[in-house]
Amino acid sequence: MIFESPDPIMISALEHYSYCPRQCALIHVEQTFHENLYTMRGRDVHENVDVDSSHELAGVRYERALPIWSKRLNLVGKADMVEFHGETPYPVEYKSGRHRAGQHEALQLCAQAVCLEEIFNVKVERGALYWHGSRERREIIFTDAMRAHLEEVAAAVHLMVADNHVPPPVNDKRCKDCSLKESCLPHVVGEKGRSRKAAKALFESS
Repeated sequence: MIFESPDPIMISALEHYSYCPRQCALIHVEQTFHENLYTMRGRDVHENVDVDSSHELAGVRYERALPIWSKRLNLVGKADMVEFHGETPYPVEYKSGRHRAGQHEALQLCAQAVCLEEIFNVKVERGALYWHGSRERREIIFTDAMRAHLEEVAAAVHLMVADNHVPPPVNDKRCKDCSLKESCLPHVVGEKGRSRKAAKALFESS
């Protein structure tokens, strides 16, 4: 699959879209961003890995804040950490907070692997997520299904950005801790839903 849109999208947009397409559109289409406790924690965690550096320990080379890209998927971004075991890259994505299922984060990590495969012309079969809050590290295997899903999400984000499309609010449990809640206004959807139910109940009882 080749992506012909003129501008690359950020790898982080894939995680945003996987979590909530509207959140992704507010950030990457409307350029909206607000801080909350979780984004501040995330920024603090990344301060240590966002500085470009390189060192070697016990035969493993560690590259921090490594610029990566994929011409095929038209992606661009930075990998928090890439361990090089011989010639094989092993991406490690740092997250604030405690260990979670990590399905959205795993998609972002898979995108980093695809970029590294294209840059270094090697197969990258696995990487890791590291949660700073709980000091846990989980290895992720990049399956064919995950890679196929990555291409679907990348295509959807490219289309959304090209069309300047912003999906409607969802107003579900994802909204509770979202930093964009005040810009997104998901409660408006909830109020409209309650109004429709009330009107329907009134009509049916009359």
